[in-house]
Amino acid sequence: MAVDFEKLIRNMIVPLVVNPDDVLVKIISDDQDVITIQLLVNEEDLGRVIGKGGRLANAMRTIVYAGASKEGKRVQIDIDSF
Repeated sequence: MAVDFEKLIRNMIVPLVVNPDDVLVKIISDDQDVITIQLLVNEEDLGRVIGKGGRLANAMRTIVYAGASKEGKRVQIDIDSF
């Protein structure tokens, strides 16, 4: 059973932000070993997504890394605002 990383990240981020309609998660590249995912949020919500000292971003990455390791892949998540 493959992990749907877009849905997983979206389900974690949407409850945290003020502008849930502005959350955009897309897979930029899906190579054999590395998956690159871009997470775009509203500029107002960037601090909420990253968290104090980057704790929320690191927790999200840990969860996604666990799902990717089951498939034998690595994940890179880029968080940015627009």
